[in-house]
Amino acid sequence: MSRAFPRAQTGLPRPQDALPLAGSRAVWWREMAAGEALRAPDAQERAAFSAAPAEICGLTLDRPRIMGILNVTPDSFSDGGRHFAHEDAVARARSMAAEADILDIGGESTRPGAREVPVAEEIARTAPVIRAIREAGIGTPISIDTRKAAVAAAALDAGADMVNDVTALRFDPEMAALVAERDVPVCLMHSVADPETMQQHARYDDVVAEVHDHLAERMEAAASAGIAPSRMIVDPGIGFGKVLAHNIALLQALSLFHGLGAPLLLGASRKRFIGTLGGAEDAAARMPGSLAVALHGAAQGVHILRVHDTAETRQALGLWSALAGQEEGVAHGA
Repeated sequence: MSRAFPRAQTGLPRPQDALPLAGSRAVWWREMAAGEALRAPDAQERAAFSAAPAEICGLTLDRPRIMGILNVTPDSFSDGGRHFAHEDAVARARSMAAEADILDIGGESTRPGAREVPVAEEIARTAPVIRAIREAGIGTPISIDTRKAAVAAAALDAGADMVNDVTALRFDPEMAALVAERDVPVCLMHSVADPETMQQHARYDDVVAEVHDHLAERMEAAASAGIAPSRMIVDPGIGFGKVLAHNIALLQALSLFHGLGAPLLLGASRKRFIGTLGGAEDAAARMPGSLAVALHGAAQGVHILRVHDTAETRQALGLWSALAGQEEGVAHGA
């Protein structure tokens, strides 16, 4: 059965029954008529929408934070091969550190159709780069983008600070125990099947309800494994086992995921749906559309924006913050 959700409102005047979304003073949430199935949220649910989220890697989440994508792979869909060489990856990390709040380093492409990379090879791609970044004196928090516990462990040993798991701890049965033992933040992303076959499983009766409930279930599984709720981040997984209509529905309903009570991450940068809607076949030409989606996410209270174009996103957010009356968040590191 399709679930009736409350809807987000992004504009003035603020309705009397509105709640401020966590991490954003510019957006307001309220119940809107959607049939008899819609019920008023209870006190705990209302608090989840507006509670200040915990810090992540020492970063407050009272404004959108930028997570810069650094793929040390030969085959990622947008920047595959550009930073595959060790020295190129470190150089990009150095420049990105001046533009982003978190560096997200991945050694395995998870684009649709991608095949699994052996653990040893993925470690060889990522751990030395992370170690070199730290040896270069770059202190920006680092996220390891992996679904494998051994890769995550090697990255954390090399100086990474958090884990970004596109399978929300489903792929490797040892991942949850590792995250709990190391007591590091973890991003739980919605996905189906595996990257090689996920687009064959892009079938939902109600994509928003099913993604929401899947993330809630994965948060419960993480908690059962000993991971503190304050260490969890959620990501609806744009493009992972979703077609255009699914991606649009999730983006329109982003604010609803605040009800899960965890910081919200959005990773839509340069993805195919942007090219489809914006007429940009080449992934590298999707920066303008990616900025539009990032600003939409910021307006829906997203806490972390995972992007390729860090400098451009920083500038766009600075203008957005100023126009929204949030000038203190304009400058990087403010």
